[in-house]
Amino acid sequence: MKVAARPNDTVDLRVSRKQSGPVAAAHYAGQLQQVERPVAAMAASYPNESMSARHAHRRDQFILQTAGVTSMKTERGHFVVPPGHGLWIPAGIVHQSRAWGEAEIQTIYVTRDQVKNAPATCRLIRVSSLVEALMQEAVQMPTRYDPDGRDGRLVAFLLDEIGRMPEVSLHVRVPPDPRLAAICEAVLLDPSSALTLDEWADRCHLSRRTLTRLFRRETGQSFSAWRQRVRLLEALARLGAGEAVTCVALDVGYDSPSAFAAMFKRELGTAPRQYLRWSDPEIVLR
Repeated sequence: MKVAARPNDTVDLRVSRKQSGPVAAAHYAGQLQQVERPVAAMAASYPNESMSARHAHRRDQFILQTAGVTSMKTERGHFVVPPGHGLWIPAGIVHQSRAWGEAEIQTIYVTRDQVKNAPATCRLIRVSSLVEALMQEAVQMPTRYDPDGRDGRLVAFLLDEIGRMPEVSLHVRVPPDPRLAAICEAVLLDPSSALTLDEWADRCHLSRRTLTRLFRRETGQSFSAWRQRVRLLEALARLGAGEAVTCVALDVGYDSPSAFAAMFKRELGTAPRQYLRWSDPEIVLR
């Protein structure tokens, strides 16, 4: 539920505070849009399966996932944000989040003129340890920090580093064509669906050839490649909530855990548990 900021709000914004749950986070985020600083930051936690309302912000937003997984739905695509990843959401973009597992995030709201060539669309990145450390500093600094002091330099450095991080393709596009969008929404609701392209074409009263051509033109992918990406994203979200690899593999439409693991490694370069940082951290003595 989104709660608009109130002009007479008496909550003290001198220091950033961690928010618990979507209602509290939305309320505090609304207040942060009014802070007279280039960047306003907060940390927040969300219970498993909690959802926000559809909303947009006056400022650009960058969300760093620190625990659990967040799935983010926008009008033109769906993103999955695992730990160690960040999502840039431009001002005015309508979005809705869902937590998988006990999700923890750190987020900053950035005035538009602070980022040169800021992305006009959502952008998912895999962050460095440096960005993680800078975000940790940002959520701990005073909300009304000194823009000409250490905190101001830290914020500028953070924004530069976010812009340097590599983009990651953990999203699927939803085409504007209402016939294709209906197919995509159905698959997103049930990624394990085994309906063929011919069956979808019949349901939309299109020929297979026309559906194939339209789908590739509007998504840049074949239908089978798009559906595989949906299954991967669904699996990432559910793995982030702590579900077993075997159950997830079968539930999203794979015949065996080995087939799922092979697909996962082919797409993301590593095994599911390693990608989500589930293994115990390696301890290095220096």
